[in-house]
Amino acid sequence: MTVELNHTIVSAHDKHASAAYLAEILDLKVGAETPPFVPVQLSNGVTLDYMDREQFTPQHYAFLVDDELFDAAYARLRERGVDTWADPDHTQPGEINTRWGGRGVYFPDPAGHNMEILTRASS
Repeated sequence: MTVELNHTIVSAHDKHASAAYLAEILDLKVGAETPPFVPVQLSNGVTLDYMDREQFTPQHYAFLVDDELFDAAYARLRERGVDTWADPDHTQPGEINTRWGGRGVYFPDPAGHNMEILTRASS
């Protein structure tokens, strides 16, 4: 039997707002709420199930995208005035990294998670 990630729960202060934010940036759809979750389906079958929680530790979520989606998502982030960084520690503001021959940026979501879009993953 193979093992695949099916879904993960993403904690949020407002599950609807956080799901809508990511869906808008990545040109995805927010699924129908199935309490207590608001799902965002990724193209590889993994679902991010947003759930309201009062307290949680911010996490990191990385999304492998093609160059066209990177350009569009990065433009949406810039249009909204969202801060971006080339590194996970946020020491290179407004820059794009070129690790592994691709491009990548980190950005916050409404709940404080450290989101990342990248066009190439490490081998």
